Amino acid sequence: MPLIKNGAEIEDVWTFVDKTDVPATGCVTLPLARFLASMDEVLARNTQIGVRLEPADDPHDLEPYLDRLALIEVSFPKYTDGRGYSQAQLLRRRLGYTGELRAVGHVLTDQILYMNRSGFDAYSTTRATLPNILKALKEYSAFYQPAADGNRSVFARRHEKA
Repeated sequence: MPLIKNGAEIEDVWTFVDKTDVPATGCVTLPLARFLASMDEVLARNTQIGVRLEPADDPHDLEPYLDRLALIEVSFPKYTDGRGYSQAQLLRRRLGYTGELRAVGHVLTDQILYMNRSGFDAYSTTRATLPNILKALKEYSAFYQPAADGNRSVFARRHEKA
């Protein structure tokens, strides 16, 4: 799957480890339940660690470990499941997560702008090409709603001028 971050397609050095043994080296991403069950062992590794959240997972469970996670993947098993947007908002705006936040699964071109507004900064997708993603990210230049992407809303900009 192509991985798109910072306006470019990059190599994915992360391995998602679901049921197999965690390799001794390399960057790995674990399901939330597996991470929580073996976090002492996993965090003791001398490599970067990531966690994958499924739609039913609670991002608050990661709060004590956010400063030690280099990557959080948020799974979109179906394009109609929007819980990942809420998870991203929680991680960025309320919990203050500053590492890479990656959307994985059914990531469609028409969702990219809203994913970005929710706090995602990387997208793993086979359903969108780099030119289409870059175009989607520039679809609108101003927004009325505040979001996790760091852009000031139209209302905030108006009040700054006043």
